[in-house]
Amino acid sequence: MSAQQQPGPSAATAAGLAAAPGAAVAAVPGAAPGSTSTVDEVVRVDRVSRTFGRGERAVHAVRDVSFTAGRGELVAVRGRSGAGKTTLLNLVGGLDRPDSGRVRVAGHDLGAAGERELLRLRRGTVGFVFQTFGLIPILSAAENVGVPLRLAKVPAAEREERVAVLLELVGLGGHAAQRPYELSGGQQQRVALARALANEPDLLIADEPTGQLDSETGRSIMDLLRAVVHARGMTALVATHDPALIDLADRTLTLRDGHLVPAP
Repeated sequence: MSAQQQPGPSAATAAGLAAAPGAAVAAVPGAAPGSTSTVDEVVRVDRVSRTFGRGERAVHAVRDVSFTAGRGELVAVRGRSGAGKTTLLNLVGGLDRPDSGRVRVAGHDLGAAGERELLRLRRGTVGFVFQTFGLIPILSAAENVGVPLRLAKVPAAEREERVAVLLELVGLGGHAAQRPYELSGGQQQRVALARALANEPDLLIADEPTGQLDSETGRSIMDLLRAVVHARGMTALVATHDPALIDLADRTLTLRDGHLVPAP
């Protein structure tokens, strides 16, 4: 086994996942843009647009985009560099606001939310995984995973238990004390995924989560992500341009010049 190849969750861990909250919720079939709301709907984007700059220098990053995503569904967002993938994920994750249109996540209207509510949403309702991992170098793997729990003021004993379960889930139960520089790229991304899951979010947003990994390690990360999403009844939006990883998604959204277009 290479340094970046890590074992997936054990059979016991997988069984634990199946018993996790939301596991019994049925997956939502691929919903077409503009489809009607369902009980299992987590994300609803209605005619959202976002432009940066003005006049001749204006960049129309997202143009009149609409779609829904439901529980237990992993949705890939594909498109060339500059197509608007990251901007769209930022809008859905509450990191940016649209110029027009509406974004709802787990029943919350992000456009009407104040900064404090958005902060609470980003800390609990939405989990983030980025291409560059975003781990704190001086903290161990366990401490990095525990950061969101500290911010949520989870008691120490419960925090330690949840961190241990999460590290076991991502196949790093024996690496809790190691710092990022002691871990491979694949291991660091697994820590980042565990951290994103710490507060049991309804929505997981991953922006090119395998962009810095070799193809085999990248696929193992996507396999793990898909298993977690399906078992826990979460929703995931994953930006990627890798065809092999797109094949693992339940549904694909294709962006071109900011527009949502039919898949090729």
